[in-house]
Amino acid sequence: MDYPTLQDKLIMPEYGRNIQKMVAHAVTIQDREERARCVRTIIHTMGNLFPYLRDVNDFKHKLWDHLAIMSDFKLDIDFPYEKPQPESFHTHPEPIPYKRSRIRYPHYGRTVEEMIAKVIEMEDGEQKEQIALSIANQMKKNFVLWNKEVVDDKKILEDLYELSDGKISLNPERLRLLGSREILYKKPNMPNRPNNNQRRRR
Repeated sequence: MDYPTLQDKLIMPEYGRNIQKMVAHAVTIQDREERARCVRTIIHTMGNLFPYLRDVNDFKHKLWDHLAIMSDFKLDIDFPYEKPQPESFHTHPEPIPYKRSRIRYPHYGRTVEEMIAKVIEMEDGEQKEQIALSIANQMKKNFVLWNKEVVDDKKILEDLYELSDGKISLNPERLRLLGSREILYKKPNMPNRPNNNQRRRR
């Protein structure tokens, strides 16, 4: 008895070992026409394994690509689609460019700094002040959740003033931010549960 652990590694496990053996056999067939007939049978069998994907775009194309992969690209037949090349499956993703500029206050985060930069560009007025106030509230949330301690509104507004290079100034005597304790001890919103009377009516 052949134990799976002693056999060759499955190239594409989702198709199983029998399909892989069929592909390996097709590679060894000398007659080109017979080899093509064998391959068409294999493709049909592979498709039957996933009938719910038949309506997916390019499903047949993917089957032929998978067939090429399982044959280690050694299958000499006329592919109905462009034959995939081994190098196309070994490409490295493009590196994601990360911003390397220093964050002045890590507990506020880079997003807050970017929002402040956008608000600086806005025309003075009520809308700009309201957005600045929203940013200040977000800064307070970030500060409290990062440090797990209460913080005075004056401290937040001073940091906002500093991060904006003195271009955003909110009056702490006229504005009130979210309470520190409210942020620290706020319970998560729970879905409304029907009370006993509601259950009885059902």
